[in-house]
Amino acid sequence: MLLSKCFAPTKGKTLQFSYYPGCTLHSTGKEYGQSTTAVCAALGVELLELADWNCCGASSAHSLNEELALTLPARNLAIAQAAGRDVAIPCAACFNRHRIVDYVLSHDAARRQEIEAAVGFQYTGRVRQRNLVDIFAHEVGAARLAAAVKHPLTGLKAASYYGCLLVRPPEVTQFDDPEHPVLLDQLLVALGAEPQAWSFATECCGGSLTLNRAAVVKPLVANLIAMAQEAGAACIVTACPLCQVNLEARQGQANFPIFYFTELIGLALGLPEAKRWFAQHLVDPRPLLRSVGAIS
Repeated sequence: MLLSKCFAPTKGKTLQFSYYPGCTLHSTGKEYGQSTTAVCAALGVELLELADWNCCGASSAHSLNEELALTLPARNLAIAQAAGRDVAIPCAACFNRHRIVDYVLSHDAARRQEIEAAVGFQYTGRVRQRNLVDIFAHEVGAARLAAAVKHPLTGLKAASYYGCLLVRPPEVTQFDDPEHPVLLDQLLVALGAEPQAWSFATECCGGSLTLNRAAVVKPLVANLIAMAQEAGAACIVTACPLCQVNLEARQGQANFPIFYFTELIGLALGLPEAKRWFAQHLVDPRPLLRSVGAIS
C-alpha cells in the first residue's frame, strides 16, 4: 500500500514530528532548510530535531560500503524510535536511505540482527519515515494549505519534479504513484500556481554524478529543462536538494529557475523571510516572480 494511503489528514491542530534535516539543509540547501522550518511553524507542524543525528551516507556510502550505508541511517532510526515520533525528512536522498534501511530491517531477519548489533538497539518498526511532501499533502492537507494562502501564485506555470529518490524503488519508498506522482501538483494548485503536465517528472538528473561525471549530468539536465519549457513551464519545483543544485548548476545559460516547494509555500503564505531565500539561488528566480506579480 502506498504511504499516501496510510495516513488520514489532520485538520486544525498542531502536528508533531521528529525532524531529520540531514547535511545538505545546513549547507548547499540552506534555503530548503530555512523555508522548511518557517512554513512548518506557520502551518502548525512542530519539528523536533533529532538529538545527535548523523549523516545518513547519501549519496556515496551505498556505492562504497554496504554495511555503512545501512548502519548510518539505522542509528538515526534508533534515535527516532527512542523519541517515539514519526520522522519528517525533507531531503529526498535522506528519505530514500532511511526508507531502505527500514525496509531491510523489516524484511530481512538476519540483516536486522547484524544492524541491531552494530547500532546497539532493537528495531520495533513503529516509527515511520515521512517525506515533507507527503506530510503537507496528507497531514496538513491541500484545503488547509489553500486557506492559509495570502498571496496566491497566480500565473506561475511550474513543472513538478520528483526525480528518482522519492519514488524508487516503489516497494521501499511507498511514495505516491511511482510513474505518475501528483502530490506536488496538488500542493501547487492549493497555492494558486499552475502545474504543467509533462512526462519527465521522475526522470533522473544524474544525482551525485555531478561531482565526478559532469559530462553525464549536463545532457540529462539540459533535456529536463528543455522538456519543462516545451510543456509550458517557466520553472521547475522540487523537493530534492541534490536535484535542485544539479538543475541549477548544470543547466548552462538556460537561466531557468528551480524552486524548493517549501519556498513557494512560504511566498504564498506571505512570510516576510521568503524573499531572502531566493537570493541564495544560483539562478535568480526573482525576475520570474516579479513578472507574475508574486513579489514586488
